[in-house]
Amino acid sequence: MSDAGYKNITLIDVKGTLRALSEDEQNYSTEAGMIISEVRISLVCEDIQVDEITTIIRKAGRIGPNVSGWVYVSPIDQALPIGG
Repeated sequence: MSDAGYKNITLIDVKGTLRALSEDEQNYSTEAGMIISEVRISLVCEDIQVDEITTIIRKAGRIGPNVSGWVYVSPIDQALPIGG
């Protein structure tokens, strides 16, 4: 993403319930059952950039022939600074 000029990217380690690619990826949670470690990418952009960014993520994030994750697009109603 930064190679394409997008800089304000947030990566968050999360646990998810997608199907693991191998047993090495699987963990067990007493709250959720079988889980895997995932990375959530958060990026705020202009509406005209959405198609380009989602294309980059879908190509770079693909692992094998199966579904590797999902891209969710949501509107931002407000962006307010904290502090001065």
